[in-house]
Amino acid sequence: MSATDPSALALFWVAVIGVAILAYVVLDGFDLGVGILFGATKDAALRDEMIASISPFWDGNETWLIVVGATLFAAFPAVYAVFLGAFYIPVLLLLLGLIFRGVAFEFRARGAAQGFWDRSFAVGSLVAAFVQGAAVGAMIRGIPVANGQFSGGSFDWVAGLPFLCGIGLVLAYALLGAGWLVLKSEDPLRSWARSRIPVLAGAVVAVLCVAVVMAFIDRARMTGSLFLDRSWGFVFPLIGIIAIVGIFSGARQLRDSWPFAMTVALFVAAFLSLAVMFWPYMIPYSVTVAAAAAPEASLSFLFWGAGLFVLPVISAYTAVVYWMFRGKQRKGYTPTSAPRSTVKRS
Repeated sequence: MSATDPSALALFWVAVIGVAILAYVVLDGFDLGVGILFGATKDAALRDEMIASISPFWDGNETWLIVVGATLFAAFPAVYAVFLGAFYIPVLLLLLGLIFRGVAFEFRARGAAQGFWDRSFAVGSLVAAFVQGAAVGAMIRGIPVANGQFSGGSFDWVAGLPFLCGIGLVLAYALLGAGWLVLKSEDPLRSWARSRIPVLAGAVVAVLCVAVVMAFIDRARMTGSLFLDRSWGFVFPLIGIIAIVGIFSGARQLRDSWPFAMTVALFVAAFLSLAVMFWPYMIPYSVTVAAAAAPEASLSFLFWGAGLFVLPVISAYTAVVYWMFRGKQRKGYTPTSAPRSTVKRS
């Protein structure tokens, strides 16, 4: 294995990390989006329905984040150390947001201090979404590495593009959450969520346009071109544009499945665009995949354990859960301990 040609096992684990990241972004993205929208209404009945729509899924969705972290640590330990050095503050904020959000999810059903826990659920979702987007923006700008160690500062991620990407991901997750609510619920929640889709989609488009211009500038500073002369990579932004048109069209034509499906397509297109931008770097734009990979013996050991057993079990569990709770939201989704709604709809 050379510094430019990764082995088959290294490519396999890069693919696993990529699929796990995409699975996390889509699956946990919609329930983070529901959490963000949760803070946009004071109607307790709508809030209870929102919670019910994600209650069978949200805990399992976060499993994919653990898969990403564990795989990165085992297959690319040098990358793991650099990322922690570059993003230890965002990682800490992410963990605090997810933990506080999870605690709020459970404690709001106990009846005590429900208002506090409701606000905590919304804020935790907002913080978790923002720091994920900020980290992506920081990676687009490039991560400085010297002698295999992070050589930048703790607040390098505090810049224009990371903050814009953080805001963009908050809006995109909210859009994904609104699509999920339209897909899974009936009126009045469905109509409430559908009415917010055009505004959210328009805001995502606006932020995305500005972010792309800023990314062009930063990318040219680091590498000289956006897609490293891979003109075929522009097919993915084109798919994203088609998906945005589908989001608006689905909302206008009152199609329950379109907004969510098209928003997922938008996320996939954005993810693949980033993959084209970053390849062959594991740490943009400093360390390649081949140079960052663990020894072949370690990658092989990991393959025969996690690759052939753990990953298929997690995938099967996820598929079974989504199959069991397919279709529109049912009463069985709602925890029996959930508090009754006390605020009447206006």
